[in-house]
Amino acid sequence: MVIKRAWWKEAVGYQIYPASFMDTNSDGIGDINGIRSKLHYLKELGIGFIWITPIYESPNVDNGYDISDYQNILATFGTMEEFDLLLKEAHEYGIKIIMDLVINHTSNQHPWFIESRSSVKDDFRDYYIWADGSIDGPPNDWVSIFGGSAWEYDELTDQYYLHVFAKEQPDLNWENPQVKRALFSMIDWWLDKGIDGFRVDAISHIKKAPLETSSINDPFASFKNVPGIEAHLEELRDIFKKRDILTVGEANGVSAAEADQWVGETEGYFNMLFEFDHIALWNKGEQEGFDVVQFKQAITIWQEALAEGKGWNALYMENHDLPRSVSSFGSEEIVFWQASAKALALTFLLLQGTPFIYQGQEIGMTNMPFASIAEIDAVDTKNFYYEMLNTGLAPEKAMDVIRRTARDNSRTPMQWTAEEYAGFSRKKPWMVINPNKRRINVLDELADPDSVLNFYKAVIQLRNENEALIYGSYKLYLPEHPQLFVYGRRLGEKRFVIIINLSKEFASADLPENVQIEDWDLKVCNLNNHVIHQHTIFAPYEARVYQYKNK
Repeated sequence: MVIKRAWWKEAVGYQIYPASFMDTNSDGIGDINGIRSKLHYLKELGIGFIWITPIYESPNVDNGYDISDYQNILATFGTMEEFDLLLKEAHEYGIKIIMDLVINHTSNQHPWFIESRSSVKDDFRDYYIWADGSIDGPPNDWVSIFGGSAWEYDELTDQYYLHVFAKEQPDLNWENPQVKRALFSMIDWWLDKGIDGFRVDAISHIKKAPLETSSINDPFASFKNVPGIEAHLEELRDIFKKRDILTVGEANGVSAAEADQWVGETEGYFNMLFEFDHIALWNKGEQEGFDVVQFKQAITIWQEALAEGKGWNALYMENHDLPRSVSSFGSEEIVFWQASAKALALTFLLLQGTPFIYQGQEIGMTNMPFASIAEIDAVDTKNFYYEMLNTGLAPEKAMDVIRRTARDNSRTPMQWTAEEYAGFSRKKPWMVINPNKRRINVLDELADPDSVLNFYKAVIQLRNENEALIYGSYKLYLPEHPQLFVYGRRLGEKRFVIIINLSKEFASADLPENVQIEDWDLKVCNLNNHVIHQHTIFAPYEARVYQYKNK
């Protein structure tokens, strides 16, 4: 296989949610200088680039994903001069920076929308999607991803505007060429500044179906990867292709069968995608047990869809929209917590693709035991809580669901130390701090050679030193085993096998015949280095990496 090299294939990414990462001016909210202060930490971890969630001017209804000025920094986070300094210093560390690009919608406080709603004849009216109401109210039955109608009535002009997300996030009209020209000019402005790419938010929603389309069969189908989106994405791709940058699309509704069209090496719209198959992002209900077989299938479908140079995967288990992975797929129980956090690291870090670590994941941060809905910030979570109450569910039962599923689980402040405010700030933070900061924090884990943090460092170093773990092929073994995830990576004669028990029970298995374990050297393990045999028993959450001896 001919290797098509790229810096973004070989690097490990790290997602920063600035408000919760590090506060340097003691206002309880993280800031740009907080990111600067931790560049050395990120370099030591082995990070090659960081993705920063929105820091643009914003009313902050949806934590910055409602942008009122694309080319200004929200004062809470700092100044453009401080951002320029961050960019310069990160590059000096050999760390690249990609920004969040939110171009499906703006804030309702953006000058474009303020102009748009001023009159039906305004020049900016067609920057957004307006429609007359029906006899029953809204123009149609479309529902918002955040709950309720996707339409908001505006008395000023007696029409409704479309919002796929919150009502404060009106959707841009991509059918208007002026909208695209304005967005593309803004993109070039940031790239001229020297940033290294974009994570493109909610990009599969930019095309809308005809307004007469009903949402009865699929509530989001009318604005999720709608046919015809290709024309918009091709124009966007042509802007990106001019530069050596990383582009990763958040593409809800895109299947593995369509993957090569979206991220093909030559004509793909993006370098990689955040797919949703292995993570049920919008699953708000009661969750059953973790189905390891289905999980492996979902991972493997994407690994195989982009194999043999067809494209590239974005690998993740956490982000700012998800509960903590160790709480969802591992275990918070003290006896299992550390092993399961390490097992989940091996679950995604060594697959074919570029790994993205979310802040705090590398120390095994867990979900927050929220006491009440008053501690929740995310607007969609609040909406969902009150919807549950309206159906008759008791408040404590509703809070049980919220504690397990809320996006805010990943937005509690980064746990740097065991101090009162976790070393994040000298003032009470904007969001509650997880009380387990006393045993889960960076400072203590740096000093513990057996910590989750040092395990992440070891695995990242192993990946960085072995091209087979970057460019090698992927093969799934024991696909029907209900507990073990066993996969191989191979590039020429270099071979690795990764074996992970994703359950809190002992797992028995006969290893594949072509993996004669005595021919392999143990490179990394999360429990102890005892010898295993062809028929072996793995302890709960035991995880190992072996390399072929090439005798």
